[in-house]
Amino acid sequence: MTEVEHRALGQTDIRISPVAMGCWPIAGMTSVDVNDTDSLATLDAALESGINFFDTAYCYGAQGESERLIGRGLGDRRDQIVIATKGGIAWDSQGQRVQDASPATLRQQCDESLQRLGTDRVELLYLHGPDPNVPVTESAGELKRLMDEGKTRSVGVSNFNVEQLEAFQAVCPISAVQPHFNMLQREILQDIVPWCEANGASVIIYWPLMKGLLAGKLPRDHQFAPGDGRAKYPMFQGEQWQKNQDFVDTLRRLAIEIGRSVSDLVINWTIHHPGITAALCGAKRPYQITESAAALSWRLTPDQRQRIDQAIADRGPVAGRSAV
Repeated sequence: MTEVEHRALGQTDIRISPVAMGCWPIAGMTSVDVNDTDSLATLDAALESGINFFDTAYCYGAQGESERLIGRGLGDRRDQIVIATKGGIAWDSQGQRVQDASPATLRQQCDESLQRLGTDRVELLYLHGPDPNVPVTESAGELKRLMDEGKTRSVGVSNFNVEQLEAFQAVCPISAVQPHFNMLQREILQDIVPWCEANGASVIIYWPLMKGLLAGKLPRDHQFAPGDGRAKYPMFQGEQWQKNQDFVDTLRRLAIEIGRSVSDLVINWTIHHPGITAALCGAKRPYQITESAAALSWRLTPDQRQRIDQAIADRGPVAGRSAV
């Protein structure tokens, strides 16, 4: 197993790898060609590559497939891994997303998640998102009780604004905040990251590669397969797509110069960005997570980072916001 310098999760004594495996793809709901054999091999490859942090959720899979796979694939090495899961979102019998962060639902989902994972606790339990029908403080209170009972060692929130963070924190300490962030979507630097720095919370970001866009492997004429959810995002369409391809070409030239892949370069830039604790890297094949984990073993020079920052400035503002 690769040795990695771990970072503190919030103000806890839990230590996490700066690259985490995002376990949404192995749920098979928006990715094509997903199968248990490859998914289990990917989990194993992540751990062997130095990743100890695995991020899942109650709703990752219509029947919790992601959590079940983690329990099946890594359960015999439970003491070597840090598991984060989330509650508050589920799927109904028609496959429609249901948001419910009521205390009773959060408790039920936590218990089911633990059963699926084959463990008596997780290291981090997130509220998957604020429920417009439930006061944030009520959700926070239940997560605090679950932490006090030992079912989770720490609590986090995902997709919160600063006002919601303040309300939640007044009831339950926040160890981690999970927003999206990447070279093209950096709005959290204005408010979320400063709040986390001031309150001792880790920033665990998703979409570092913007759903593969910044991996440098999608040609300009790429046609998305039926069922591939990326086609709906503005960044993968029209003029925005062409501007993003120009930007990736710039990254590719630098990556070739320093002997790294584009995704390796992008993830390295992300995990060493001030205020970022860890980046979730989704994968459904071993080679994908191995490539992401490669970013753990080196660091961009100040000059290389400056060249990337200039490329970001030259790319200009991204039109619109991608849906979460």
